[in-house]
Amino acid sequence: MPDRVYLDWNATAPLRPEARAAMLEAMDLLGNPSSVHAEGRAAKALVERARLQVADLVGCDRDAVAFTSGATEAAMLALKDMACASAAVEHPCVTAWTDDAVLRVDRDGRIEDVGGASTRQVANSETGVLQSANPPVVFEDAVQAVGKTPYRFADRRAASAAVSAHKLGGPKGVGALILRPGHDIEMKWPGGGQEQGRRSGTENVVGIAGFGAAAAAAQRDLEAGVWEGVARLRDQLEDRLGAVAPELILFGERAPRLPNTSSFAIPGWKGETQVMLIDLAGFAVSAGSACSSGKVKTSRVLLAMGFDEETAGSALRVSIGPTTTEAEITAFADAWSDAYRRWRARKSAA
Repeated sequence: MPDRVYLDWNATAPLRPEARAAMLEAMDLLGNPSSVHAEGRAAKALVERARLQVADLVGCDRDAVAFTSGATEAAMLALKDMACASAAVEHPCVTAWTDDAVLRVDRDGRIEDVGGASTRQVANSETGVLQSANPPVVFEDAVQAVGKTPYRFADRRAASAAVSAHKLGGPKGVGALILRPGHDIEMKWPGGGQEQGRRSGTENVVGIAGFGAAAAAAQRDLEAGVWEGVARLRDQLEDRLGAVAPELILFGERAPRLPNTSSFAIPGWKGETQVMLIDLAGFAVSAGSACSSGKVKTSRVLLAMGFDEETAGSALRVSIGPTTTEAEITAFADAWSDAYRRWRARKSAA
């Protein structure tokens, strides 16, 4: 087993070999994809190949895909200057443009009363909870779902959606806005009118190439049933931790969840403390979403689900992927269990 074990896939997934190879190939291309000469056409062809690869994974027409710098920009392009509602469990890049905390959330993290002029999160990054309804909405955050679960935008009832490359094994700093035919957006800043007039700026050819290759590889994994094996490992982990700590709270356990995500807490044992202890033991995990630039904050997602400050501040998230092994899961469970027993002993002594 390696010296370090990475169990924070929801923050960013390891770069896929296919994405790395595609990016290295793209680095050798000279042209600007907006140029009409041979070099420019070669770069344009690479971008269009990636557009088709992303469209195939997301289940939409290739013209529906507009490449962006990531899901945060995609959300801004879709939602800026629009009046719509969201829930407190949504990602900050969504709630920044909406009236958040308006839509109710139940104890398992499922959003109630979604529809019409509102946003919808397909899968929560902290708890892995999947939203089961498919109402008509203005915007859908599909970042965590795409590549881990079957998703077809054409079958959804959303006007737009966001996806991100680095959540499915592509590079950081590139994503896409998906738009339903007949629903378009106003360009938010002037420029060259790239991406069919939706997003000005020379395309990130290297990043887009990596995104496309990662999307194609993710599609193959889904078709091969790889994530079913990931779900079995996740369940094994939860069984082991629950056997050691009977007071363990498993967030969203009664709701459908992503196959790779486990979020849990021992009330009173701070999540930040656990992250540091586990990091020293050689494991990378998280106390929640990685959206706050290195800060560890009490989860507003868990607060919205009705948990108190102490419980929400005690959360730990483990998120795994196709290359995670049973040996790594066992080693993490043993390390966490040892730390838990020490914490219990100190608490009892006090």
